[in-house]
Amino acid sequence: MRVLLVLMWLLHWLPLPLLGRIGEGLGRVLYSLMSARRHVALTNLRLCFPELSDAERCALARRHFQAYARSMLERGILWWSSEARLRRLIRVEPALPLQAIHAGPTILLCPHFVSLDVAGIAVSLCTSGCSIYARQSSPVFDRALRRGRSRFWPVQLFARDAGVKPILRAMRAGLPFFMLPDMDFGGRDALFTPFFGVRAATLTAPARIAAMTGARLIPVTATMLPDYQGWRVQFHPAWDDYPGTDLVAATVRMNRFIEAQVLRTPAEYFWAHRRFKTRPTGEASVYGKGVDALHAARRAHKAPPPVGAPGLRPH
Repeated sequence: MRVLLVLMWLLHWLPLPLLGRIGEGLGRVLYSLMSARRHVALTNLRLCFPELSDAERCALARRHFQAYARSMLERGILWWSSEARLRRLIRVEPALPLQAIHAGPTILLCPHFVSLDVAGIAVSLCTSGCSIYARQSSPVFDRALRRGRSRFWPVQLFARDAGVKPILRAMRAGLPFFMLPDMDFGGRDALFTPFFGVRAATLTAPARIAAMTGARLIPVTATMLPDYQGWRVQFHPAWDDYPGTDLVAATVRMNRFIEAQVLRTPAEYFWAHRRFKTRPTGEASVYGKGVDALHAARRAHKAPPPVGAPGLRPH
């Protein structure tokens, strides 16, 4: 892991267009070598986009591996480049809503696009915050990740097993909560709500924390700019009437928002994660081998498709 960190540090001095192309080349290699992750990505894409042909889904999965590998190498820029370079490369649209953040408890809802660390850096360039992170198996990489995410304004990072209490304390102390809401962590504190027409174990924490703290929820997305120009971080309008009184409706609303953002840049969403790992009681895994099993899973878990999905094509 030390060798990887040294390599990332050396590569971060390169111009972004060159580093990005190196990352995409690495992604093409990983797509060929990482058969288990390739299977997960293709399974997710078959379930979410049945209207695409096998060739189109393979092309989209390959582009995802390229974007993901590129984002891993580009973390070196986020962790070690100067503040001036980061401000040149990160385009914030519109400006970070500091006034709203400082006015009261705030949840910054950031879906799992490959450049989500860019959104975190965009926030930490201007203000402190707090977030939950997955403790890394390598202590060396864990320290590098924590330093990289909190090297400007202080950022409090809590391990997932610490529970929600540290987050609530930090929010009450005035820190915005940078929240990643769309991974499958099991059935606890989750509802099965449709994600691209497939029932997915979806965290209810955003709605529950908003209800407990009275926090406003501001979605934020981070995507790559074309031609290796940098990244776009977009702060969307705060959601009105959230979470309301219906936990299911609030959770469905979140998934619908994420679907709409995925359709804008489908290759940059984190398809290599087993998003449908947890199934309702009695339902088989959707990640078994075989096309017939995948089609059967799609029929079993089908829900109304998201608006705009039929027209999706890789681009």
